[in-house]
Amino acid sequence: MTWSLGFFINSILLGAGLAMDAFSVSLANGLVEPGMKKSKMIGISGTYALFQWFMPMAGWIMVHTIARIFGFFEKLIPWIAFLLLAYIGGKMLVEGIQDLKTQKNGTEEEDASEKKGLTFGALMMQGVATSIDALSVGFTIADYGWLMAFVSAVVIGITTWIITICGLAIGKKFGTKLAGKATVLGGVILVSIGLNILRKSLIGY
Repeated sequence: MTWSLGFFINSILLGAGLAMDAFSVSLANGLVEPGMKKSKMIGISGTYALFQWFMPMAGWIMVHTIARIFGFFEKLIPWIAFLLLAYIGGKMLVEGIQDLKTQKNGTEEEDASEKKGLTFGALMMQGVATSIDALSVGFTIADYGWLMAFVSAVVIGITTWIITICGLAIGKKFGTKLAGKATVLGGVILVSIGLNILRKSLIGY
């Protein structure tokens, strides 16, 4: 992989796909705390972005450590990346469709009025829960040098920050009606990226 427009577009798409879970959570957080201050919104979205930056870098380091010890592992990376993204994306698709069905039936798992404002501990758990899938991106960007991997992770983090702060703002005004659709979109994006990685590995372009 070389520095190109395609590199940045791919990183943005990865960020958008991976950020959909955090976007859905942000919608809920905005709904629960409609009077949330802008400083808190920036802090919450910044936390999600930090986790989304860290996880791909951690995955990249793991891949390169293992690949150097076990040479044969390098050939498996495209397949692992495809399987992981297909699983994560497929899971998001199923969850998104279920959310849409729940919304259509008019059922809610929990009354938003009974929820409390987001605490620091809850935010940390949300950050981990919504970014753990991004660990697999280390396989997706395994052919990048460390600088390109770092920049890609930064782009993913910035994309996440923009998407989640929008999610908080939308949640404050309109609630969580978009959550299911966002999750479905994220699933489609991740599965598509996984298929493209496998295609490049098999065909070579």
